Amino acid sequence: MLGVTILGNNSAIPAHGRHPTAQVITTPDDLLLFDCGEGTQIQILNYKIRRGRINHIFISHLHGDHYYGLVGLLSSFALLGRNQPLTVYGPAPLKELMERHFALSDTDLPYPLHFHAIEGAGLLLDAPHYTVSCFNTKHRIECRGFLIRQKKAERRRSDKPRSYAFTADTQFDEALIEIVKGVDLLYHETTYPHALADKAYARFHSTTHQAAEIAKRAQVGKLLIGHFSAKFEEIEPFEVEAREIFPATEAAREGVTYLV
Repeated sequence: MLGVTILGNNSAIPAHGRHPTAQVITTPDDLLLFDCGEGTQIQILNYKIRRGRINHIFISHLHGDHYYGLVGLLSSFALLGRNQPLTVYGPAPLKELMERHFALSDTDLPYPLHFHAIEGAGLLLDAPHYTVSCFNTKHRIECRGFLIRQKKAERRRSDKPRSYAFTADTQFDEALIEIVKGVDLLYHETTYPHALADKAYARFHSTTHQAAEIAKRAQVGKLLIGHFSAKFEEIEPFEVEAREIFPATEAAREGVTYLV
């Protein structure tokens, strides 16, 4: 079983009590963090996430709403006496950004911090009970989505391994259909409602109907939508629109853990 806990479901600007993108993935081995928008460590406290079990952090791209919380979180780990290794996966320039900050603030981390530069699609992590791979998305800058797949447990060979795909930020892109084909849970951004498809295209984002179309054609088990524009206070209309095409849709709500 995998669990996806939503820490942030908003787009670029915190608004209406919602926060920028961040998700914690619970696995049998440890916790993973997918993106780390501003306020992530506050949300970790709010929802009582066991931060000591976060051993891998994956950053999809270098728009601030997806990584501005990272340095603060890493610094807090140091202040709290963390000593076990931590690996950050992200675009190559992120390494320089982190190192520059720690140099200017004269910060020495008491734990080994490893960095894995993501330079293309492929396998990122092969853990005892799961793998994490990445794929390219169609965004204004270099951006990756992440796909986690469970391995079969030796003692329960009849169990179906579960899978979760996180598309990060993307325009409507039919290439995603084959990549996420048949996953148990698909997270797809829906920054805009269907009526604003032109704006979504111009800003390299997606709409409710577009996300639902990907889910339907990829035959996924369930669709989770998020990255809602700050222009909209209510998220229920996004859910209603997506369900017109793909009924098994839920709007990602902060603090909720979705079982895969």
